[in-house]
Amino acid sequence: MITRRTFLGTAAAAPLLAQAPKRIAIVSTVFRPLSHAQHIGDRFMVGYPWQGQWHKPATQVVALYVDQKPADDLSEARAKEFGFKVYPTIAETLRCGGSKLAVDAVLIIAEHGDYPSNEKGQKLYPRFEFFEQVAKVFEADGRSVPVYNDKHLSYSFEKAKRMRDTARRLKFPMLAGSSLPVTWRLPDLELPLDCEIEDALMVGCGGSDAMDFHALEALQCMIERRKGGERGVKSVQLIEGDAVWKAADEGRWSKEMLRSALSRSDNPKGAAVTDGRTQDMVGAGVLPGLCKNPWAYFIEYRDGLKTTLLMLSDAVGDFTFAVKRKGHAIESTQFFLTPEPNVTYSASLANRIEKMIDTGVAPYAVDRTLLVSGILESCLDSRMKGHAKLDTPHLSVAYRAPKESQYART
Repeated sequence: MITRRTFLGTAAAAPLLAQAPKRIAIVSTVFRPLSHAQHIGDRFMVGYPWQGQWHKPATQVVALYVDQKPADDLSEARAKEFGFKVYPTIAETLRCGGSKLAVDAVLIIAEHGDYPSNEKGQKLYPRFEFFEQVAKVFEADGRSVPVYNDKHLSYSFEKAKRMRDTARRLKFPMLAGSSLPVTWRLPDLELPLDCEIEDALMVGCGGSDAMDFHALEALQCMIERRKGGERGVKSVQLIEGDAVWKAADEGRWSKEMLRSALSRSDNPKGAAVTDGRTQDMVGAGVLPGLCKNPWAYFIEYRDGLKTTLLMLSDAVGDFTFAVKRKGHAIESTQFFLTPEPNVTYSASLANRIEKMIDTGVAPYAVDRTLLVSGILESCLDSRMKGHAKLDTPHLSVAYRAPKESQYART
């Protein structure tokens, strides 16, 4: 017998039951173990740990495009396990083999794979080309959906800007970038919105141009919160070798800021590895003895702020940051990267992607990734031009940081 209470309860539950999972298409370079496509894509197939629980997104991966299939390719196995199809073209992937756009979101994950590099050392991943094919489907079918683009928008600022502008023109939300801005910070450091920053220094590790992008984006997600918001970059310079240490003696970057940043490192090298001894890496010539070829990136912003990125791969194995705010002592933190295979910092990134898919609003501006893509390209241009200081009027990218930073806290 159906009572009034039973009827009302069933009626209230009906809208929830009727909500179908959001359909996702993944456009990738490779889908192999520990690739970015596997890390992120699997989050939307099996779920991920989030705030002390196992979280299963209300999503369904329904189509996959893979540009290259190495011997350890997982694409066909995942397709068989989760009931979707691997399509031969991007257009067929977005339309699921039909004639019209058939998905609610697109993930472009063009990281890893066998691609050439240019003379600057930039890996020529086809992010722009993938994006252009996605946008072509949107225009042809008269409908757009949210798009996530992994890491750089492009190795070329010109191409990156075209991607941002296309998203604006077609009016679809776009999120981009890496996991460093959304991973945990040790200790928890949230810079107040509209704070007054006097100096900022980032320390990174790994090679160009994959890892310095991570470091630059981590730096940018902190300093974009300064008073007046982001207005863009006035000039850049990249120097390397002994010139890095000379620049410190000349006052171009602060040893005290570096000492604070390195105090947050869990992966110092040198004596810390050989005999377990703690050490002041900034003092007594430790760093010059460890670092075979350090790089320093000097970035001057249009509002007058000057920042530094030091890539010290031979000295540390993590990413740390120090900042000096007006009226405050130096503050510092580590962008915490958890180990393989779970790589839970990619869960934080998946959560922000999921948030955009659910709400139709990107949780932070794609302009951040646009600006960082341009900063990196211009710094590598500086290196190619004899480490010259380069004016960057094209990097007049202005945007506002979100009210609250989007990094993991619990």
